[in-house]
Amino acid sequence: MPYPGAGKFFPADCECASLCWACFRGVLLHRVHGFSRIFPAGAILAFTLLACSISISAQRSSPARGAGNEPARRINLDVVVTDKSGKPVAGLQQSDFTLLDDKYPQPILSFQAFEENAEANDPTQVILAIDEVDASFHGVAEVRLAVDKFLRQGGGHLALPTALLLVSDTYQGLTPVTTDGNVLADALKSNQLGLRIIGRSQGFYGALDRSQMALRALESFASNESSKPARKLLLWLSSGWPLLSDPGVYLSKKTQDSLFDAIVQVNTELRTGRLTLYSIDPVGLKDLGAPQTFLYESFLKGVPSAGKVQYGNLGLQVIAAQSGGRVITSSNDVYLSIANCLAEAKTFYSMSFASPRADQANEYHTLQVKLDKRGLTARTRTGYYAQP
Repeated sequence: MPYPGAGKFFPADCECASLCWACFRGVLLHRVHGFSRIFPAGAILAFTLLACSISISAQRSSPARGAGNEPARRINLDVVVTDKSGKPVAGLQQSDFTLLDDKYPQPILSFQAFEENAEANDPTQVILAIDEVDASFHGVAEVRLAVDKFLRQGGGHLALPTALLLVSDTYQGLTPVTTDGNVLADALKSNQLGLRIIGRSQGFYGALDRSQMALRALESFASNESSKPARKLLLWLSSGWPLLSDPGVYLSKKTQDSLFDAIVQVNTELRTGRLTLYSIDPVGLKDLGAPQTFLYESFLKGVPSAGKVQYGNLGLQVIAAQSGGRVITSSNDVYLSIANCLAEAKTFYSMSFASPRADQANEYHTLQVKLDKRGLTARTRTGYYAQP
């Protein structure tokens, strides 16, 4: 069945029925046209359009290659350590950590501990992403109220530099980073909910459209941030994207190759941009027991090759867990969920190691950080794609 709009926005020689990222980009660029008309001219702080400048990895130059401890081969990790109650733990030393790459211990080349009351040259930044693509109008309205409450607490004085990212099926908007919560709240208020052009009644292709739209926003944002040194916590407020991995969904080799390129690209850009993704389900307990609250767990294992790809490997919760973040599905209190995630913003450890040379391009390596102290858990990225 041809995808709606095929032949109008897609390259004429495309055979993938819009399932590849290059073709989908044409639809997205068409739909975000006219973004600047969304906001009133007098808004105190406007959202800026996120340029959809990212194509599939196969169309980019190869990653930089180096040898030994050259910067191109250095892998930087941000690690959060928690006790049994989930509280971040400070005061650990480099000797307390063991870093494993594909289960092999690696020398830690650099190490720095960050604590709650310490001043940082590049403080952790927070991005609150309000995903309007796959939520009801009522659900989005509730999320906006909770975010407004969070931004205006304490007179609007935010403890960390913060930005808002709005994602809709008609636009992507990002504010500048600021510690003035009132300015962000006013910008959010000035942006009204718009008419949607992707409906839930469109079945599989509508679900595909919605998931790709949200993923495009994430990938575009990650690309824009990949060269900026500050650590960033991206709190994505959404029940998750359609996983689209039912047994009846057939993926051609071309589609699998394209999806694998997207997986490598998202994984790499989140890592190089020091972006940790948190998935917060604003519906929370109302979704408890529903398939979307646990099906993502089937896709948490890293994808080693294109032949192993499924759409579920690009699910929101999957990417969040693999980035070292958290998946929160058990609370209806969005305000409290945001606060719990941000408790990990100031107490963490940063370390690096040299990536061993891979036997082939985009070779998947698992990552694990172990501690020699009982009762403590270290959380960081679960893997990365190494290069020869």
